Amino acid sequence: MANVNSRVRKHRDALRMAGLRPVQIWVPDTRRPGFAEECRRQSRLTAQADMADMDIQHFMDDALADVDAWTQ
Repeated sequence: MANVNSRVRKHRDALRMAGLRPVQIWVPDTRRPGFAEECRRQSRLTAQADMADMDIQHFMDDALADVDAWTQ
């Protein structure tokens, strides 16, 4: 086990020397009961809001066209 800890420490030290630092983030638990339904609920609300505001739809269309140009 000491060998593994030593390798991990060496790897982390190398990353720090490269100017990186560790960051911990918390994300939703996709296994939690109700997660999928909550995603559907939020998606429906977003779709309804998008349909109600055509300025946002035009903005999104323009943004998508701009992104498409990045890959060509």
